[in-house]
Amino acid sequence: MNSMNFLVSTLFDLYIMVVLLRVWLQWARADFYNPFSQFVVKATQPVVAQLRRMIPSIATFDLATVVFAFVLCVVKFFVLQLVVSGGLPLLNVSYLLIGFIALSKAAGSLLFWVLILRAILSWVSQGHNPIEFIMIQLTEPLVAPIRRVLPSFGGLDLSVLVLFVVLQFLNFLIGDLLSPYFGNLWFVL
Repeated sequence: MNSMNFLVSTLFDLYIMVVLLRVWLQWARADFYNPFSQFVVKATQPVVAQLRRMIPSIATFDLATVVFAFVLCVVKFFVLQLVVSGGLPLLNVSYLLIGFIALSKAAGSLLFWVLILRAILSWVSQGHNPIEFIMIQLTEPLVAPIRRVLPSFGGLDLSVLVLFVVLQFLNFLIGDLLSPYFGNLWFVL
Protein backbone atom coordinates (compact mmCIF):
# COMPACT_ATOMS: atom_id res chain seq x y z
CA MET A 1 0.00 0.00 0.00
CA ASN A 2 2.80 2.47 0.77
CA SER A 3 4.20 2.06 -2.72
CA MET A 4 0.83 2.86 -4.30
CA ASN A 5 0.34 5.83 -1.97
CA PHE A 6 3.76 7.12 -2.96
CA LEU A 7 3.13 6.67 -6.67
CA VAL A 8 -0.33 8.26 -6.66
CA SER A 9 0.79 11.16 -4.44
CA THR A 10 3.88 11.85 -6.51
CA LEU A 11 2.05 11.85 -9.85
CA PHE A 12 -0.74 14.07 -8.59
CA ASP A 13 1.66 16.43 -6.76
CA LEU A 14 3.88 16.90 -9.81
CA TYR A 15 0.98 17.72 -12.09
CA ILE A 16 -0.65 20.00 -9.48
CA MET A 17 2.65 21.88 -9.28
CA VAL A 18 2.72 22.29 -13.07
CA VAL A 19 -0.84 23.64 -13.00
CA LEU A 20 0.03 26.04 -10.17
CA LEU A 21 3.15 27.09 -12.08
CA ARG A 22 0.89 28.19 -14.91
CA VAL A 23 -1.03 30.46 -12.54
CA TRP A 24 2.20 31.79 -11.05
CA LEU A 25 3.77 32.43 -14.46
CA GLN A 26 0.73 34.46 -15.48
CA TRP A 27 0.68 36.37 -12.21
CA ALA A 28 4.39 37.22 -12.44
CA ARG A 29 4.03 38.08 -16.14
CA ALA A 30 6.95 35.82 -16.90
CA ASP A 31 8.33 35.41 -20.39
CA PHE A 32 5.71 33.41 -22.28
CA TYR A 33 8.13 32.41 -25.03
CA ASN A 34 10.66 30.88 -22.65
CA PRO A 35 10.97 27.09 -23.26
CA PHE A 36 10.08 26.34 -19.64
CA SER A 37 6.93 28.50 -19.87
CA GLN A 38 6.00 26.79 -23.11
CA PHE A 39 6.31 23.38 -21.43
CA VAL A 40 3.99 24.45 -18.61
CA VAL A 41 1.42 25.86 -21.01
CA LYS A 42 1.46 22.81 -23.29
CA ALA A 43 1.17 20.41 -20.34
CA THR A 44 -1.93 22.16 -19.01
CA GLN A 45 -3.59 23.61 -22.12
CA PRO A 46 -5.91 20.69 -23.04
CA VAL A 47 -7.89 20.92 -19.80
CA VAL A 48 -7.48 24.63 -19.06
CA ALA A 49 -8.72 25.62 -22.53
CA GLN A 50 -11.94 23.66 -21.96
CA LEU A 51 -12.42 25.10 -18.46
CA ARG A 52 -11.89 28.68 -19.65
CA ARG A 53 -14.99 28.32 -21.80
CA MET A 54 -17.05 27.77 -18.64
CA ILE A 55 -15.09 29.68 -15.97
CA PRO A 56 -14.05 33.23 -16.83
CA SER A 57 -10.97 34.95 -15.47
CA ILE A 58 -11.33 37.64 -12.83
CA ALA A 59 -9.22 40.58 -14.07
CA THR A 60 -5.74 39.03 -14.40
CA PHE A 61 -6.51 36.10 -12.08
CA ASP A 62 -6.90 32.83 -14.00
CA LEU A 63 -9.77 31.29 -12.06
CA ALA A 64 -10.17 28.31 -14.41
CA THR A 65 -6.62 27.12 -13.77
CA VAL A 66 -6.99 27.52 -10.00
CA VAL A 67 -10.25 25.56 -10.08
CA PHE A 68 -8.48 22.86 -12.09
CA ALA A 69 -5.70 22.65 -9.46
CA PHE A 70 -8.31 22.49 -6.69
CA VAL A 71 -10.20 19.68 -8.44
CA LEU A 72 -6.93 17.80 -8.86
CA CYS A 73 -6.29 18.10 -5.10
CA VAL A 74 -9.75 16.74 -4.29
CA VAL A 75 -9.37 13.89 -6.79
CA LYS A 76 -5.94 13.09 -5.33
CA PHE A 77 -7.42 12.67 -1.87
CA PHE A 78 -10.31 10.62 -3.23
CA VAL A 79 -7.96 8.28 -5.12
CA LEU A 80 -5.70 7.90 -2.08
CA GLN A 81 -8.70 7.02 0.08
CA LEU A 82 -9.72 4.51 -2.58
CA VAL A 83 -6.24 2.93 -2.52
CA VAL A 84 -6.08 2.82 1.29
CA SER A 85 -9.60 1.53 1.96
CA GLY A 86 -9.87 -0.74 -1.06
CA GLY A 87 -13.47 0.32 -1.57
CA LEU A 88 -15.23 3.34 -2.91
CA PRO A 89 -15.17 6.09 -0.24
CA LEU A 90 -18.22 8.25 0.36
CA LEU A 91 -18.07 11.79 -0.95
CA ASN A 92 -18.73 14.53 1.58
CA VAL A 93 -17.97 18.17 2.29
CA SER A 94 -14.68 17.36 4.02
CA TYR A 95 -13.16 16.62 0.60
CA LEU A 96 -13.57 20.30 -0.30
CA LEU A 97 -11.82 21.45 2.87
CA ILE A 98 -9.05 18.90 2.44
CA GLY A 99 -8.72 19.94 -1.21
CA PHE A 100 -8.26 23.55 -0.15
CA ILE A 101 -5.64 22.57 2.44
CA ALA A 102 -3.84 20.36 -0.10
CA LEU A 103 -3.88 23.19 -2.66
CA SER A 104 -2.37 25.60 -0.12
CA LYS A 105 0.26 23.04 0.81
CA ALA A 106 1.07 22.40 -2.86
CA ALA A 107 1.49 26.13 -3.48
CA GLY A 108 3.88 26.39 -0.53
CA SER A 109 5.78 23.33 -1.70
CA LEU A 110 6.03 24.76 -5.20
CA LEU A 111 7.42 28.02 -3.83
CA PHE A 112 9.95 26.06 -1.78
CA TRP A 113 11.19 24.04 -4.77
CA VAL A 114 11.37 27.06 -7.06
CA LEU A 115 13.46 28.88 -4.45
CA ILE A 116 15.75 25.86 -4.08
CA LEU A 117 16.15 25.64 -7.86
CA ARG A 118 16.87 29.35 -8.08
CA ALA A 119 19.54 29.12 -5.37
CA ILE A 120 21.24 26.11 -6.97
CA LEU A 121 21.15 27.64 -10.45
CA SER A 122 22.63 30.89 -9.14
CA TRP A 123 25.67 28.95 -7.89
CA VAL A 124 26.12 26.82 -11.01
CA SER A 125 24.82 28.82 -13.95
CA GLN A 126 26.44 31.82 -15.59
CA GLY A 127 23.07 33.57 -15.92
CA HIS A 128 22.34 32.34 -19.44
CA ASN A 129 20.01 29.51 -18.49
CA PRO A 130 16.36 30.05 -19.57
CA ILE A 131 15.07 28.17 -16.53
CA GLU A 132 17.08 30.41 -14.21
CA PHE A 133 15.63 33.45 -15.93
CA ILE A 134 12.08 32.20 -15.24
CA MET A 135 12.93 31.31 -11.62
CA ILE A 136 14.20 34.85 -11.09
CA GLN A 137 11.05 36.30 -12.66
CA LEU A 138 8.89 34.15 -10.38
CA THR A 139 10.69 34.75 -7.10
CA GLU A 140 11.99 38.29 -7.39
CA PRO A 141 8.69 39.90 -6.27
CA LEU A 142 8.93 37.82 -3.09
CA VAL A 143 12.61 38.25 -2.22
CA ALA A 144 13.07 41.89 -3.28
CA PRO A 145 11.23 43.33 -0.24
CA ILE A 146 13.29 41.10 2.07
CA ARG A 147 16.49 42.19 0.32
CA ARG A 148 15.60 45.85 0.92
CA VAL A 149 15.19 45.25 4.66
CA LEU A 150 18.27 43.04 5.21
CA PRO A 151 21.61 44.75 5.67
CA SER A 152 24.33 44.08 3.09
CA PHE A 153 26.52 41.07 3.87
CA GLY A 154 29.36 41.74 1.47
CA GLY A 155 27.67 40.47 -1.69
CA LEU A 156 25.99 37.51 0.03
CA ASP A 157 22.25 37.46 -0.65
CA LEU A 158 20.42 35.97 2.34
CA SER A 159 16.93 36.99 1.21
CA VAL A 160 16.15 33.50 -0.11
CA LEU A 161 17.25 31.98 3.21
CA VAL A 162 14.99 34.35 5.15
CA LEU A 163 12.09 33.40 2.89
CA PHE A 164 12.84 29.70 3.56
CA VAL A 165 12.66 30.31 7.30
CA VAL A 166 9.35 32.18 6.94
CA LEU A 167 7.92 29.38 4.79
CA GLN A 168 8.99 26.70 7.26
CA PHE A 169 7.49 28.68 10.13
CA LEU A 170 4.18 29.03 8.27
CA ASN A 171 4.22 25.33 7.40
CA PHE A 172 4.71 24.32 11.04
CA LEU A 173 2.15 26.88 12.25
CA ILE A 174 -0.52 25.63 9.86
CA GLY A 175 0.31 22.05 10.82
CA ASP A 176 -0.01 22.91 14.51
CA LEU A 177 -3.31 24.70 13.98
CA LEU A 178 -4.87 21.97 11.83
CA SER A 179 -3.45 18.81 13.41
CA PRO A 180 -6.19 18.53 16.03
CA TYR A 181 -8.75 18.39 13.25
CA PHE A 182 -6.86 16.57 10.50
CA GLY A 183 -4.07 14.77 12.35
CA ASN A 184 -4.82 11.41 10.77
CA LEU A 185 -5.04 12.85 7.24
CA TRP A 186 -1.57 14.41 6.97
CA PHE A 187 -0.16 11.22 5.42
CA VAL A 188 -2.35 11.97 2.43
CA LEU A 189 -1.54 15.65 2.08
